[in-house]
Amino acid sequence: MRVILSAVALAAGLLMAGTSFAQAPASAPAGSTGLCKDGTYFNGPIKKGACRGHKGVKDWYAAESAAPAAAATTAPKATPPAMTAPAAAAMAPAPMGTATSAAKPAAMSKSAPPANAAPGGGPGMVWVNSGSKVYHCSGDKWYGKTKSGEYMSEADAKGKGNHPDHGKACQ
Repeated sequence: MRVILSAVALAAGLLMAGTSFAQAPASAPAGSTGLCKDGTYFNGPIKKGACRGHKGVKDWYAAESAAPAAAATTAPKATPPAMTAPAAAAMAPAPMGTATSAAKPAAMSKSAPPANAAPGGGPGMVWVNSGSKVYHCSGDKWYGKTKSGEYMSEADAKGKGNHPDHGKACQ
C-alpha cells in the first residue's frame, strides 16, 4: 500500500512539475525554448548562454537539462508499474531544439546563416547588409544570406558608406 501511495504521489508531483514551466506564447516560432530580453527567441536545449549578446534571458519555456549529453547516452529507466501514461510522458526527455532560419531572426544567429542565398550576385559583386551597412565578399558565409540587403560592386558599396565585414576588403 505504501509503494502505491508513493508511486501516486510521485506521478502527481511530476505532472505538477511539468505544468509549472512557462508555456511558449502562440506568437513564438515553433520550437522556441526561451525569450531574450531584446525580444528575440531562442530554441536551444539549455539555458546557459542562451541569450548571450541579447541582454540575457527574459522567459524560459522549457525544462533545462542539467546534463543533456549524459541523459542522451544513458539507457532509459524502467517505468514503475503504477505510473500512468501522462506521468511517463512527463518523465520523457524533451526533444532537442534545432536552429532554423525560420525559427529565429538572423540577428540571433552569429554562426549559422540561412541555407539559401538571395538570387543574383556573382564575380566582382558584394552583398551589402542594409541593416548594418556591412558588405560581405563572395565566398563569405553571409554572402546573400542576411535578412535584408542587395548586391553591388565593392566600389559602389564603399561609395555609399558601407564597410567590409571585420575590416577585410575583398580580393
